[in-house]
Amino acid sequence: MKIKLDENLPLGLAATLQHLGHSVHTTPEEGVAGESDAVIWEACKREKRFLITQDLDFSDLRRFAPGSHSGILLIRMFSPDWRYLTERIAEIFRNEIVEEWFGCFVVATERKIRVVRR
Repeated sequence: MKIKLDENLPLGLAATLQHLGHSVHTTPEEGVAGESDAVIWEACKREKRFLITQDLDFSDLRRFAPGSHSGILLIRMFSPDWRYLTERIAEIFRNEIVEEWFGCFVVATERKIRVVRR
């Protein structure tokens, strides 16, 4: 899966996901860290990358309707400790068939995953 990690996630997560066989770009690597959400979103669309973020600005299903993009995974944790975030996201990518999430809007918490399909 082609993934873009937003700047609000640990950089070490990129190596973890790459080890699981995914192509991962990070916003700092691309020189767009600190840029507006619109710039990040345009890069995701242009590159056909699945966005992983904690940014609630990407949570509006009317604006980011499933099927109109390559997919979004919104991480919603009570305690977003970077080590725990990395472990939880790695667990999700090891145990779920994430390739089926292309074009979907996905919300993950400590205990649940909700997938909104086209």
